[in-house]
Amino acid sequence: MKYFILIVIVFVSLIVLSIKVSLGEDEHGYEHDRYTLFEKQPGVAPVKNHLYEQECSSCHFAYPPGLLPAQSWQAIMTGLGDHFGENAELAEPDRSAIQTYLLANSADTSELRRSRKIMRSVSASAVPLRITELRYFKHEHDEIPARLVTGNPDVGSFSQCDRCHQDAKYGFFSENKITIPGYGRWDD
Repeated sequence: MKYFILIVIVFVSLIVLSIKVSLGEDEHGYEHDRYTLFEKQPGVAPVKNHLYEQECSSCHFAYPPGLLPAQSWQAIMTGLGDHFGENAELAEPDRSAIQTYLLANSADTSELRRSRKIMRSVSASAVPLRITELRYFKHEHDEIPARLVTGNPDVGSFSQCDRCHQDAKYGFFSENKITIPGYGRWDD
C-alpha cells in the first residue's frame, strides 16, 4: 500500500510538472514558465523572422504580423518611403522577403484568438495602417487613462506595446500581465 501511494504521488507530480510549458528566461532574467495547458497559445503568433525583427525593431517594437490584416501590411510595405513620417526604405530583396513574411502571417491567415478578434473588428474594405486605429485595440485600451501612456515618458505612445505588455514579443497580450512603467501592475 505504501508503494502504491508513493507511485501515485510521483505520477501526479510528473503530470503537474509536465503541464507547465517553460519558455526560458528572457534577456532581463524574467522567467516565462507560468503558461499552463490552459493558456498555451499566444493571442497572436510571435515574430519568427530574423530579417523582419532586425530591420523593424531597430526603430520600434517588431509587431507580430497577426496584429494587422494582409491589406494593411501590403500598404505599409509599399509605403516605406514615408513610414509614419520617416524614410524606412529597404533594399528590394529585403523589402520583398519581409512583405512575404508579413502577408503569410497576417491576422487574416491566423487561427489564434486575438488575431481572429482583430479581424472581426475590421471591415472588409478597411486598410488600417496603425494597430492603434483598430476598433478592437481601442476597445481593449479604453479604460487606460492617456496620462499613464501618452503622458508617461517611459511609454510615450499606445503603439509601444512591449512597454506595458512584458510578454508581447512572445505573442501574449493578456490583461492579467500588464505593468505600466512608473505606475505598476494594471488591474481593470
